[in-house]
Parts: sequence; C-alpha cells; structure tokens
Amino acid sequence: GDGLARSELLPTMFRPELIDAFRDFKRIFDPDSMMNPGVIVDPHPLDSHLKLGANYRPREIATHFNFRAEGGLAGAALRCVGIGKCRKTEAGTMCPSYMATREEIHSTRGRARILFEALTTDLLPDGFADPAVRDALDLCLSCKGCRSECPSSVDMAAYRAEFFFNYYRSHRRPLSSAFFGRLNEVARLASYAPSLANALAHAPIVGGVAKKALAIHPRRELPRFARRTFRSWFERRAAPRAGGREVVLFPDTFNNFFEPHVAIAAVEVLERAGFRVIIPRHQLCCGRPLYDQGMLEQAKTRLKDVMEALDPFVAVGIPIVGLEPSCILTFRDELPSLFPDDPRAIALASNSLLLDELIVREGDNFAPPELRRRTIVQGHCHQKAIAGIGGEVMLLSRAAGAELEVLDAGCCGMAGAFGYDRGHFEVSKAIGERVLIPAIEKAPPEAIIVADGFSCRSQIRHFCPSRRPMHLAEVLNLADGG
Repeated sequence: GDGLARSELLPTMFRPELIDAFRDFKRIFDPDSMMNPGVIVDPHPLDSHLKLGANYRPREIATHFNFRAEGGLAGAALRCVGIGKCRKTEAGTMCPSYMATREEIHSTRGRARILFEALTTDLLPDGFADPAVRDALDLCLSCKGCRSECPSSVDMAAYRAEFFFNYYRSHRRPLSSAFFGRLNEVARLASYAPSLANALAHAPIVGGVAKKALAIHPRRELPRFARRTFRSWFERRAAPRAGGREVVLFPDTFNNFFEPHVAIAAVEVLERAGFRVIIPRHQLCCGRPLYDQGMLEQAKTRLKDVMEALDPFVAVGIPIVGLEPSCILTFRDELPSLFPDDPRAIALASNSLLLDELIVREGDNFAPPELRRRTIVQGHCHQKAIAGIGGEVMLLSRAAGAELEVLDAGCCGMAGAFGYDRGHFEVSKAIGERVLIPAIEKAPPEAIIVADGFSCRSQIRHFCPSRRPMHLAEVLNLADGG
C-alpha cells in the first residue's frame, strides 16, 4: 500500500539488504518491469507524477463559505480523490441521485470533478458559470450524505450553494427558485389569510397556473398553511408553571406556519421533561431555503438576525432547541463556516440541539410513552450527517412495547423544494421507492412512522396517502398506547 507516494521512503523503514531482496524478487517474477514500474523497486521520486503541476493556477472565486483550509473552492473540490464510494447503491445516503440514475455525472465524484475542471481549466467555455456545471449539480439534493460518508468529507451541498450564487449573477433566476428561497416571507404573508391562500393554491385553475409558473409537477400538492401559527398559539396559551431550566424552542418556518401541532407537542414534551420553554421575541429564519437556492447573501442576513436574537440566551447558557433538523443544524454546520471570525457563531453552534439530544442529555426524569406497536424510523439526512440519530433511537427504544425498525433508506427524495420540481419528480420518486416507500407499504396499518423532516413527511404523505408520519415530538407526546 505504499505506492508512488511513499516508495522512495522505504529505505528509512527497511535495511539495505531487505531492499535488495525486494529488487531480486522483482527481477525473478517481473524481469521486464511490466507490473507497477517505479513502485517499491527502483521508485520514482515522490515529487514526480504529481496531480497538480507547476502551472496549477485555479481561478480565484470569492466565496461565502470558509474554504481557507482547503486552499479555496478548487482545493475543496480536490478533496475528492476519486475512490468512488459515492457510487454505492445498496446502503447509506450518499449519493441519492446516483442511486436513482446510475450516471457518473450525478455522483459526488462526478460533480467534484466537473467543479474542479471549471475552476482550473479552459475546457468549459463559461468556466464556473457554465451550464454543464449547472446540469451536473441540478440533481444534487444537498442531502449532506457525502459530508459524513465520503472518506474525504466532500461537502457538495456547500459547493453547490456557492456555484448557484455565482451562476445566478450572470443568468436569470427562475421564479421557482426565488419563491422557494423566500418561503419564510411567503409563509409569513400567507399567515394573515391562510384559508384564502390555501383556497387559491389548491383551486383547479389558479392552482394549476401557479404550479406551471413555479415549475411544480402536476401531481404534487403544495403544503397547506395552518389556520393558526405556533407563535400565535404560544403567545396566547396559559402561562406554564414556574421553575425548571429554561430552554429556547426555535420556531422554524415549517413548524410555525405549516405544522404547528409538531411544535405544540414539543412544548408539552419539554415541559413534562422539566424544562420551562421560551421562544424568541420575533419570527426568525435560519436561511436554509435561501442557502439551498444559492441566495447566500440573503441567507447570511437571516443568520445575522438569528445571532443577534439568540446570543443573549446563549451567553447565559440557555440551550437552543430545534425540531426541523435541516434548520437547527444550519447553526452547527453552515453558520460557523459563513461567519468563521464571529464568536457568536461558534457559541451558537455549540449550544444548538435537536429535541432528542436535549432530552437524552438533560431530561433524566423523562419517560417515553408505551407504544406497543411497530415503530419505523426514517432518519433525516442532515441529522444523520451532522448529529446522528442515536439519541432518537435510544428514546424510542425505551418506549415499552415498541418494535423498532430503523430504516437504511437514505434520502427520502423530497429534499426541500427538490421533489416539487417538474423536472425532478421521477428522480424524487425513484429515490423514495428504493427503500422508504416499500417499507412503509409493507408495515401494518397501526405502525407508527417517525420522520422528523418536514420534507420527509411530505414525501411519505404523497406516496403513502393512507399513512400519517409523525415527528418524534408527537410520538413522545402520545398517551400510552395511543
């Protein structure tokens, strides 16, 4: 396993007579040096055959993420050494679009290679804004599977965001990208008249026109806005009992405007676990939808607002708890990279937790309900990549009678706005049908399906309309056997 890189150094490890023995062995079995010439015996100098030659001059691309340690974005793309682990098809998350298409261009390796070519060669006419790069990144779901499963920790989601930020500086941004990127603002506006917004979005004619304008597949249904937001419920509820350690519940866009019952369940679970729940004074957005659309400047603005609002809590040691994995884990992943020199970013990153992490760490007296039935767990991609699902599995395994099944399903295929897109629908379906959808269809009707991601639950409801997927907070808030 020494290869070209270390063969010249073997004399520092082996005595001269042993090196001579290697050479004699080579002459006997390979007298013409046809097999691995220059390796082990008569080695090439270790500074020859380098991948990057003396003329290596990558394009200087201003980035929002911190790629200083890698030597810039080109160096980050070069982290891919071509081992091809992203081409696996039977297990794990990486790479969902390759699993569906089996095409190299839609693997992590294929994308890293074309990004590197765009930044270091003249093979692509438009360089780092070339449509060929856009096509390669179009089916990237930003699942972050590569971040944890790639041996080199390639972070294609970050590279993708940087590319689309750069690309849309010289190309027109589609209406769908602007719409889904600004979903927080859209939802906030709709919350003033949710019934009207839902009626218009699902009316046959108006809804059809909207889907066409937003490039949404005809078979997809836009999620419905809740009649009352979580923040509205929280502000009007009776004051909880005093006492208990304070915890800040972060009301993300999805659980505030679309599924407030999840956040309500979380409040009740946290209070049962002995915490006193508070929420930020104003509605905040982690910037995740903006980030996914390459709208990095706007995303950074949202994150600055978040740091400003949450830093007083973090400064006195109050934990920040989130329910939507892709939102709360933005604070632990993207935030420190976007603001590497801001101590508030580092502090918030180290103080942000998922619900299961907080309860496992500090909820000593919390007892999960008795479930007494099959419980299927679909782990969120970002949760698996950054935090892990061990805490969630531990909590559910403590529930008496739970027959736990943790799916190795990879990505659900929805991935935020990805699965809504007209051109992505078939790939989204294929990803979901690899493991997730068949497992749910085979499960007994009374089975509990746990999926913490809003997108995961949306995908399950679409392809398994008779099933009701639940967030962990809802499951932990069930009455025993409920």
